[in-house]
Amino acid sequence: MAPPIPAAFDALPGWDRADLLPGLSAMEKSCEVFQRRNPAGFLSDQAKWAGRVEDWLPACAALDVVGDPSSARAVVQALFQPVEILSVSGDSKFTGYFEPVYEARRTPQYPYTEPVPALPGDLVSEGGDNVYQRLSNGSRRPYPTRAEITRNGVTPLAYAHPADVFFLQIQGSGKLVFPDGHVMKAAYAAHNGRPFRSTANWLMDRGWISRGEASMQGIRAWMDRASPERVREAMNANPRFVFFTAEPVEDGASGPKGAMTVPLTAMGSMAVDRSYHPLGVPVFVRTTSPGLGGDWSGLLVAQDTGGAIKGAVRGDIYFGTGAEAGDRAGTMNAPGRLWMLLPRAVATRLPGRDAYAGLGRVPPAP
Repeated sequence: MAPPIPAAFDALPGWDRADLLPGLSAMEKSCEVFQRRNPAGFLSDQAKWAGRVEDWLPACAALDVVGDPSSARAVVQALFQPVEILSVSGDSKFTGYFEPVYEARRTPQYPYTEPVPALPGDLVSEGGDNVYQRLSNGSRRPYPTRAEITRNGVTPLAYAHPADVFFLQIQGSGKLVFPDGHVMKAAYAAHNGRPFRSTANWLMDRGWISRGEASMQGIRAWMDRASPERVREAMNANPRFVFFTAEPVEDGASGPKGAMTVPLTAMGSMAVDRSYHPLGVPVFVRTTSPGLGGDWSGLLVAQDTGGAIKGAVRGDIYFGTGAEAGDRAGTMNAPGRLWMLLPRAVATRLPGRDAYAGLGRVPPAP
């Protein structure tokens, strides 16, 4: 990651028009987590320049005075200093995700024939992609690929349409609705440690979809017209496989829990690459998509991660629950810019503070 560059709030594109309230609502949930952590600990071992937990607690306490959009902007400007995050290569990419709601059955009934996979007892996770299968003889091996898992079978939580289960795994969680009206939350439990591979790219490489069809909607349309064997081949091209646990739906308005273990906030939460970014911090994003109404700026909080979210200027915006959120999220795939909002006490400790007063470029740390 390139060194962060301090910026003035009035230099952020769209700052004066952005709706800050969803992001601040998400930030309050981050603060609840911060308050339970060791105050002396770093927010992130990968981004120690973002400060310690105790550096963020005064800002958390000050959020209590936010009551309306006007006070929100004034409070954020008083508490935080924006610093632009840049990638060394100059690459940037913002996508979208959502919490799907799918029809399901308790036993396989066409077309609801694909098991929603429960967390297996033989999976051992040591963090990240270090995931193993415990064998009956006491030894272990890398956990099998998607093709091997589906061939050997899984323990089902429920059954849904094969394409719905595939997209449920890509989104990471969702709600399952049964004919009697019961709703079950399929919450992310673990993955098999295999790399994520883009199904859209795989289909485009074979000429089976066009670049204009390389969205969730376009892939689903292709699946609906392709043979079951070809659909299975396309799904198996992504070796990553996600398992779930069943949870009750306690609050129909709450989103799924992200990597920070707090419910995600529609248009207030974003998944990031935690090798670059601390979880829980606010960021300001400028990007564009039809689902955002064109050019868009907003305050988001880094509260989740994802297998395909790699890079310093890479984000996956959470759009909310249901089909409309899915339609909007499916259009999101564009470059953009990202500013992290640091407490002012943290920002003044960034390397190269001689340039800070003039909001100039921060030189690399020695």
